[in-house]
Amino acid sequence: MPKHGKKYEDARKQYDQNQQYDVTEAFELVKKLAPAKFDETVEVAVRLGVDPRHADQQVRGAVVLPHGTGKTRTVLVFAKGEKIKEAEEAGADYVGGEELVAKIQGGWMEFDVAIATPDMMSAVGKIGRILGPRGLMPNPKTGTVTFDIREAVREVKAGKIQYRVDKAGNIHAPIGKVSFDTKKLEENLKALIDALLRAKPAAAKGTYLRGIVVSSTMGPGIKVNLRKFTG
Repeated sequence: MPKHGKKYEDARKQYDQNQQYDVTEAFELVKKLAPAKFDETVEVAVRLGVDPRHADQQVRGAVVLPHGTGKTRTVLVFAKGEKIKEAEEAGADYVGGEELVAKIQGGWMEFDVAIATPDMMSAVGKIGRILGPRGLMPNPKTGTVTFDIREAVREVKAGKIQYRVDKAGNIHAPIGKVSFDTKKLEENLKALIDALLRAKPAAAKGTYLRGIVVSSTMGPGIKVNLRKFTG
């Protein structure tokens, strides 16, 4: 069991760890119990009724949070020709082709999201082993392999996040900051849950949405009552 600090342990004593809280109350607790002096990220863990060992039960995609994540994200675009200018005009932080591939091969990783046009994927494939484990490999399923570079960059800058089920059947995602008001956190969470429900694999059996826990970066997890999301 990981050992937590005194502030974390003090926070855990201020609520019932076994109770499932109404979503509004859960976020109010997250904000109240966040122990750090900086503006912590609010995170959500969603337990799904899928078996990720099977290819037909993978859950992966992306969603634009209505209020963003509260973090400015650095966007890199692999492109060539006139798509370079389109990416620059859309607000991409880094734009290029083979020279960016070589730079990444040399150890440079100063970006949060990578987007590529389809005609650049043969070059990007050379760094798949670098980008893949970090969750940075462009992928059509998340909208990061596309010729519509302007829209792809705009969505990321507006608060688009990617999600992918892990080996234990869980989704982890940032949905805002402790400084966000509770209503904005609720709306961001709803957008994510709606996206997960739409992404439910046909092969998934039984209860699909099994648990939601919200927390701040340094704070304890608060269980959320599923009624609001399951009807």
